Amino acid sequence: MVSRVHKRTAMYRSIQQLRSITNSHARRKTSVLLDASEYIRGLKQKLRELNQLAVAAAQNVIDYGSMPMLKVEPQEEGFMIKVLSQSSCQGLLVFILEAFERLGLEVLRARASCVESFCLEAFGIKENNQDTRHVDAQVVEQAVSQAIQNWKEVTN
Repeated sequence: MVSRVHKRTAMYRSIQQLRSITNSHARRKTSVLLDASEYIRGLKQKLRELNQLAVAAAQNVIDYGSMPMLKVEPQEEGFMIKVLSQSSCQGLLVFILEAFERLGLEVLRARASCVESFCLEAFGIKENNQDTRHVDAQVVEQAVSQAIQNWKEVTN
């Protein structure tokens, strides 16, 4: 009988840990496990992307020095914009934020690093007060790409 109690307690603790790691709000064990499975799939996808970048950089397929890499991912309510470069790209962040402003995108979350390399991850949503019905991932990618081009022309 004591063994069963110990097993249940251990299982409960494990489920609680899994719930906290995956930020799951599910109550049932099966739902927590499904959330964990989805979380792991997301981590695997991020790992694949990072591995592809590492392989491309090792093979010099992507020349980060000449042009930062840009990736725009549509999300439910907005866009995830990622810009990476091995050089610091002083002033590029201003050009990108101005492009967001012209598109009517409001930045909700952002992480930026401009010290030894340039890295920007920003989540932008469409502002309610502007007509942004025609804004899609391709339009955002073109606008940010143009901002990078403008920055490159100014700095060269």
